Amino acid sequence: MSMPQPALDELAELRLSRREFITLGSMAGLSALIGTSLTGCVTAAGTASIKSGIGFRSVPLSSADTVTVPQGYSSRLLYAWGDPISDGPPYKPDASNTADEQALQAGMHHDGMHFFPLPLGSNTSDHGLLVLNHEYLDQKLLFPDAMETWTAEKVKKCLNGVGVSVIEVKKTGGNEWQVVRPSKYARRITAQTPMSIGGPARGNVLMRTEADPRGEEILGTYSNCANGFTPWGTYLTCEENIHSQFAMPSGKQNKKQLRHILRRTSGARWFEFEERFNADKHPNEFHRFGWVVEIDPFDPASKPVKRTALGRCAHESAYYTLAPDGRVVIYTGDDTAFEFIYKFVSRDKYNPNNRAANRDLLDHGTLYAGKFNADGTGVWIPLVHGQNGLTEANDFADQADVVIHAKLAGTQVGATPMDRPEWIVIHPTSGEVYASLTNNSERGMKGKPGADAANPRERNRFGQIVRWREAGGNAAATTFLWDLFVIAGDPMHAENEHRGNVKGDAFACPDCMQFAPDGTLWIGTDTSSPGRGVYANLGNNQLLAADTVTGEIRRFLTGPRGCEITGLSFTPDGKTAFLNIQHPGEFAEDSPNGRIGSWPSEDPAARPRSGTIVITKDDGGIIGS
Repeated sequence: MSMPQPALDELAELRLSRREFITLGSMAGLSALIGTSLTGCVTAAGTASIKSGIGFRSVPLSSADTVTVPQGYSSRLLYAWGDPISDGPPYKPDASNTADEQALQAGMHHDGMHFFPLPLGSNTSDHGLLVLNHEYLDQKLLFPDAMETWTAEKVKKCLNGVGVSVIEVKKTGGNEWQVVRPSKYARRITAQTPMSIGGPARGNVLMRTEADPRGEEILGTYSNCANGFTPWGTYLTCEENIHSQFAMPSGKQNKKQLRHILRRTSGARWFEFEERFNADKHPNEFHRFGWVVEIDPFDPASKPVKRTALGRCAHESAYYTLAPDGRVVIYTGDDTAFEFIYKFVSRDKYNPNNRAANRDLLDHGTLYAGKFNADGTGVWIPLVHGQNGLTEANDFADQADVVIHAKLAGTQVGATPMDRPEWIVIHPTSGEVYASLTNNSERGMKGKPGADAANPRERNRFGQIVRWREAGGNAAATTFLWDLFVIAGDPMHAENEHRGNVKGDAFACPDCMQFAPDGTLWIGTDTSSPGRGVYANLGNNQLLAADTVTGEIRRFLTGPRGCEITGLSFTPDGKTAFLNIQHPGEFAEDSPNGRIGSWPSEDPAARPRSGTIVITKDDGGIIGS
């Protein structure tokens, strides 16, 4: 049976209800309640004027193949798959662009994204760099004849269709934005871009390959899902489902490879013409993906670096904050059923006066995995070789082995298996950390873990959002207090009883999250079959605004058919939102042509294209006000 949400008053006295926490009104008030200081709790978003209340009326549920926003707002397409990053080749609607042309165009399936103001170090809101991930491919759309034939040239186009885009964007008057072409900053980073290895896995025997016998350089990044950024102006892209492109035809996977879901074959079929993805022939190549990659968007000639100190898993999000002593703290989740939430604390301090001094800051520090206790307390357990059973006797040879197999390390130390941890964000003034747990239909199945306090629902198809407060307001602390902000649900299903005391519009599968500068929590959803099956009552995927003071949640946007809502990023003034519409018209077996939409085209026969949209308020005001 499903376990009900634990009531706040049943938890340990140290836990705070939402209303108690916010009613204190300041970090000083919270300090008075728990007897600790929150001085120095700085977040990535900086200090903002926090409002209470949501200033728009909810839009209705929708099953239309379009983007809908509230009255008084506008959305416009900015950058879709196949658009040139600069002055390169245009998109061809028949998908006949070559592999070399694809390397100069937007990749497929836009995901995590961040706006960097120009010039570097400024706080401008009308000119900047937009950096965004291209998570994966719909290879049946990528080629004119789909996958009827398979060639080395097609694999090359696949390699160039994933990765990251860096584009320059500028406000041109009123609420209009455009991609600046040509741009000296424009850049595509693909699955063929050379990048360095940093951190404890650099040079390790498990990272060495025939092409890279020193284990110091990797070719490419892909499966780039959520993201993060740093206070020194670099972008963090997160490699997630890297197993999808690898194959081990022999079927002789060991337990470590199986934990990372290495399969006998791959529907992507890259391994047939790109031998490094054949794990029988090149087993260590598999270890070289699944990392957080740091990219400098302001220097197109710079080489990206895979920061192995942050651990290897199906990474979602890499959100930073600063500890009171200036050390950098980064939170990340492993978007796999029954995997963990991690925290990295740097050894050295951030230097705000010397950008170059922070170049290798993410290579040295301590990686932790989170344990969420039933009484509302929590512990960060260090994943350090020689501690907590991470020893040679338990098949962990050294620290490189620990970070390469962070999943197994988390299990060894007793971290809490979660319901697919996705985006992690931090409130701009309180320092509260919020993590979306999108769903886990396997929980409670035979041989699988059952419900627990942080994951209170078996056969969890709707997901939840958990949040925590670090002890003393110190992001580097090793203990925390947590509660559930919301358990998602649908009033037409029994699971709705678990939505707790959060009121407002129903939704399922929270995924993308972002705090606006004014403190509103924005939530994007990712149901696997929006408007269908168990989610039939919820329509297409949505973007919602949550007031963390009152708990109210309102639907701001509905996307086109088949899409996921993701990648939300705001300009510093909060007056422009960039949002990604991923995999619109996604494949549906019971639709006549295998598609359920053609967005952004109005031609029903057109290939659907993932795209970045710009959202503005018609009166020029703050989004959500």
